Parts: sequence; C-alpha cells; structure tokens
Amino acid sequence: MGKSSKYPSFSGGTISINGADKATTSKQGNNIVSNYNMSDAEKRIYDYTQNSIANYLPSVNVFDEDTKKNLQSQLDAYTLNGQKLINNMYTPMIEDLKTDIASRFGNFDNSVFMDNLNSIEENRAESINNLAQDVLAKRDELVSNELAQRYTYLGFLQDLQSSINSNILNYISGSQQNSSAGNNYNAQAYAANNKSSGSTFGKYANLASGVLSTMGPYGMAASAALQIAKNYV
Repeated sequence: MGKSSKYPSFSGGTISINGADKATTSKQGNNIVSNYNMSDAEKRIYDYTQNSIANYLPSVNVFDEDTKKNLQSQLDAYTLNGQKLINNMYTPMIEDLKTDIASRFGNFDNSVFMDNLNSIEENRAESINNLAQDVLAKRDELVSNELAQRYTYLGFLQDLQSSINSNILNYISGSQQNSSAGNNYNAQAYAANNKSSGSTFGKYANLASGVLSTMGPYGMAASAALQIAKNYV
C-alpha cells in the first residue's frame, strides 16, 4: 500500500560573490527573513552617507560666520573692482577737460568747463548707481551659488544612498528568487512522487476491489472501502 512522502522543508536562497554569501533568504520560525551581508568598505560608505545627510540637512540653508565672511570678502572685492573701473574711466576725462580748458581760457571760471564737468559727473553718478545695483545682484548670485553647491552635495549623498539601497534590494531579490525556485522544485517533486505512489496503489485497489465484489456482501463492503481509500493515498 502506498504512502504519501513528507512535505519537504523550506528551501533557502543565497547569492554569493567570490565564495562569500552576499544575500540570503531563510525561514526563521514563522518568518521568512532576507539578509544582506555588507563588506567593511560598504558599511563605511553606508554609514558615511547616513551620518552626513543627518548632520548636513538641518544646516543646509544656514550660513555660519566663516561662510558669511567669505561671501562678504568676495562682495567687497567685486565692489572695489567696480569703483576702480569707474575712477579709471572718469578721472582721466576730468583731467583732460581741465587741461583743455586751462589752455583755451586760462582758468576754469567759465560755462564751457562747468557744462562739460557736469556732464561727466552725471555720467559718473549713473555709473556708481549702476554699480550699486550690480553689487546687490552679485550678493544674490554669491548666495545662490553657495546654496547650489550645498544642494548639489546633498543630492550626491542622497543619490549614493539610493544606489546602495537599490544594490542591496537587488541582491536580496536574487536570493528570494533562488529560494522561490528551490521551493517550487520541491513542491513539484513532492506532487510527482505522491502521484506516482497513489497511481500504483490505485491499480492494486481496483484489482482487489474487483475480486472482493464477487465474494458476497462482506466482499462488496471491503471493495467499496478500497475504492474510497485510494482517493486519499
């Protein structure tokens, strides 16, 4: 009489590289657990990104004193350079005007000198006003560039963290697929083995049932019992 085989135990899954297990899937009690084994180098990178993001994020929009001094130093240099350009442009113009007027009139107490001087000073005043607007725009540009650099670095850390997590999930997924393949194989082998056992018993049950059915009421009862039994083996 055939007998059902014991259902196979859970088949775990493993992904290995150079002989070292990188990801595993196993059954622990009533739970299916997947684990990724980090190398020391991977752990250092993982910890660095985690800690850097945690420390960097709260102050990403906050400028410390050193940063403020650095930005102000750049702004001062930009302002001084603009003032130098203005002076280099208009001071020679005024000196040339004085020389011309002195050679022509002998003094500066005349309308020609004053009209030309006023025109130069008006243009210089406009240049100074434009420089003031440029300085404000430069300040905004310096602040924006500083923030952009910080956001770029923060984005780099986040991308690195996402890449690490994605890599871990890929390895774990591979171990789960290997486990699933092993369990599917076990289930199919179990079903095939039980089908083979049940088929053999069924043939003998049919033969015995036919003989018993010719042996009167008790034989017929035994024959019926065999037909029922073969459905559960």
